[in-house]
Amino acid sequence: MIRRMNRKWYEVARQVMETQEISQEEMAERMGVTPGAVGHWLNGKREPKIEVINRFLTELGLPILATSIPWQESAMDNVSPAVQPSRFYRYPVISWVEAGGWSEAVEPYPAGYSDTFEISDYKAKGRAFWLVVRGDSMTAPAGQSIPEGMLILVDTGLEPTAGKLVIAKLPESNEATFKKLVEDAGRFFLKPLNPAYPTLPVTEDCKLIGVIRQMTMRL
Repeated sequence: MIRRMNRKWYEVARQVMETQEISQEEMAERMGVTPGAVGHWLNGKREPKIEVINRFLTELGLPILATSIPWQESAMDNVSPAVQPSRFYRYPVISWVEAGGWSEAVEPYPAGYSDTFEISDYKAKGRAFWLVVRGDSMTAPAGQSIPEGMLILVDTGLEPTAGKLVIAKLPESNEATFKKLVEDAGRFFLKPLNPAYPTLPVTEDCKLIGVIRQMTMRL
């Protein structure tokens, strides 16, 4: 089963604006439109062009909407698509517990492992999977932000390096965690984008599972 996300772009935008304390008036000034127009967009009463949506998301530090997926909502039928990639790849959407046990799995994709898949134009270097972001630990008050409900694509074939967004498993938990890998004085840490959450040291028992290569949400 190929699953579509139920969360609308403007719902994610509203959440990030609230977190970053950005008013509709401020966004209207940034976008060069009236506050009323911004209000209609955020309430879902009017649907702007995809270029406007992507500019809106960029202002909030969010990834732009995917426009190269073969299926599009009917509202997008009159939009000229971007150049289509020559090939798409299908990866399973798994749970955070399954992601936490990924490194112990003898057979990464056993039969019946997942009945939900998403496609991407990214060709993974190793085994890859999608996760749905939970909670607000990666929702930043400014800059790059990955709010709850977004899909992230994890490539387990890439080496985690400082500055990358990674999936890791802490020794005291059976679930994976999503953080930014940072280095300080020769030591590595898992840092949330939300400063309200603590930064965690990378210990010998901590397993770095994969690197985030794509983030997406759907109309």
